[in-house]
Amino acid sequence: MRTSLLILGGAISLTGCDNSPKGGTSARPMNPPAAWEGANSQLSDDQSVSLFDGSTMDHWQKQTVPGLHGTGGNWGIADDGSLFGEQDPPGSGNGGLLLTKEKYGEFELEVSMRPDWGPCSGIFLRTDERGFGWQIYVDHHDNGNVGHVRLETKPYSVPFRPFKFSRIKEGKPALKTEVDERTAKWPEGVYEFSCSAKTFLSTWRPDDWNDIRIRCTGETALPVIEIWINDERICKFNATTSTHPDFDPEKTKAVVGVSGHIGLQVHKGNGWPNGARVFWKDIRITNLDGETSN
Repeated sequence: MRTSLLILGGAISLTGCDNSPKGGTSARPMNPPAAWEGANSQLSDDQSVSLFDGSTMDHWQKQTVPGLHGTGGNWGIADDGSLFGEQDPPGSGNGGLLLTKEKYGEFELEVSMRPDWGPCSGIFLRTDERGFGWQIYVDHHDNGNVGHVRLETKPYSVPFRPFKFSRIKEGKPALKTEVDERTAKWPEGVYEFSCSAKTFLSTWRPDDWNDIRIRCTGETALPVIEIWINDERICKFNATTSTHPDFDPEKTKAVVGVSGHIGLQVHKGNGWPNGARVFWKDIRITNLDGETSN
């Protein structure tokens, strides 16, 4: 099945690999900055645009300035044609973002992803090159989460994470969940909708490919973000109406924009296992506002 991700303006980072989570090493590394100019998109009949075709990275660039998680990470194409991200060099603690060359406002994004166990990753929306934007968790590790929302900026960050998962037995893919202790102070209305932990466990395939669809809409810096994984509705977050006690809409508007890059993340630090990767494929976007900018 093709992965879908619906998002309003932003940046996103992704990686994928078919049969082997680690894939092969690539002889086709990330294009250098001199090759970033002039990658034109071709619309398909359904008006979606392929952002990754399995053979080139023409629509992507590493961040050009140091950010929250490092200088950019290492990105390439595995032998099976999937896109991978890892620390640069592996095990160094240096991460960062792979960004779309274009910036987006309202859009739909489709992605298939297969993270190794252990990486802390994410899909960023409306982000700048430093990683200031909205994040969809792809934290595939003990006490992790996939598919919920985080506001990520250096001066101001807020986790909107209702539950977390961990492996039941070390080395085995089966997961268990528990409530995130920070939800103890949550009133009603943090999300307009969030699936149960039980529903997530029945949906997520921890050792296989998963399709994610993100819909991000809204003409201000406070988006509505809706997320589906493997056709199961995960959440609907409305930044204008969310009642999260640590979330300040006015403060948020000062640190994020109405559009930005889509970004795929490699997290910094020694929590990322040496040699681990996150894999992405089948990345498509449908622009909903009719405008993109370089």
